[in-house]
Amino acid sequence: MSNRYRDTAQLIQQAAPLESFYCLSTEALARQAKRFLEGFPGVIAYAVKANPTPELVKELAASGVGAYDVASIAEIALVRGIMPEANLLYDNPVKARYEIEQAYNEYAVRSFCFDDELEFEKLRSVIGDDSNVELTLRFKIPTNNAKYDLSAKFGADEEEAIRLLQKVQAAGYRCGLTFHPGSQCAKTGSYSEYIVTAASIVKRSGVAIETLNVGGGFPSRYIGEQLPNLEEFFATIGQSFNEHFDSRSCTLVCEPGRALVDSSISLLTRVKHRRADNTVFLNDGIYGGFMEQLFSPIVHPVRVFRNGEEHSGNEQPFTVWGPTCDSLDKFAHQPLLPADVAEGDWIEFGLMGGYGSSTATEFNGFTSNRYVYVEKGFPYKAETLM
Repeated sequence: MSNRYRDTAQLIQQAAPLESFYCLSTEALARQAKRFLEGFPGVIAYAVKANPTPELVKELAASGVGAYDVASIAEIALVRGIMPEANLLYDNPVKARYEIEQAYNEYAVRSFCFDDELEFEKLRSVIGDDSNVELTLRFKIPTNNAKYDLSAKFGADEEEAIRLLQKVQAAGYRCGLTFHPGSQCAKTGSYSEYIVTAASIVKRSGVAIETLNVGGGFPSRYIGEQLPNLEEFFATIGQSFNEHFDSRSCTLVCEPGRALVDSSISLLTRVKHRRADNTVFLNDGIYGGFMEQLFSPIVHPVRVFRNGEEHSGNEQPFTVWGPTCDSLDKFAHQPLLPADVAEGDWIEFGLMGGYGSSTATEFNGFTSNRYVYVEKGFPYKAETLM
């Protein structure tokens, strides 16, 4: 990714791209990294799964992010290659034995997550009696204030968590607790509920933990969503943590993904075809950068370009299809676009940094993984970045 442009308009004027392109603003990324590093009362561990683009990870490292939530050997290798001294948290609760061996022996990972006894025994069989290793137990509670509930797949309930935490202590490992309130969490109180439960687990188990990891879930403010700002989440988490834990002996950690990188990246697409019934076909879609449209009608901010200049006009809702031959390749909502939008126009979607290129496929031979640098990123309204 060596091409650099002043802004999206210059990209179109100079390159007239035929394929879709992600536009990365390092200035916007550094600004959001600073917001987390200075605002969150603990350690920031970037959730690499949200966007593993090497150039983005390099920029985060340069901005001062020194810890990373990794879910696979590929993500571990990526971060180690960029920042050898990074603190890696292998927080995928289920891992193959060879993955544990490779992470521990080849990449010197010393923090592993688990949520059941069989995974604990698997970890123990590989790690042995290394007391420098931290095993972080993931737990869950019956609450859901998020767009995507992640507790159906992972997390021990409170009673099981008590028993498993005691096993970690008895085995001589460093102990930690972690949870995830769900992606796009809408209520600050969800974190408080989890922290209160974490304190109960610690008290009832009699086990002192060295780390409390509150996971990710910090939301992006897509169009039409009424959400607390990040600082409200930080304040609530910090207050609840201080009420129930001693920061001198327990480290607070979070794992932001989309909220850290979303605003720094936009996706520039092009209209392949326009029908009279307000239907457009784009050169990117569900199997590319818009996978989340399958599950939720996320409304991204948009702007349209024509002949290298921003184009506006009376807006109307449009049905949007992606480029593949599959009928699933359709937006879950109808974006508002200028009524005269036409073949050859470019449509730029903002807030595309998280779970865009990272979840894209090559179905039908279409790809969504091309990046360029732009100095000036997408011009968000102030309320979008609150």
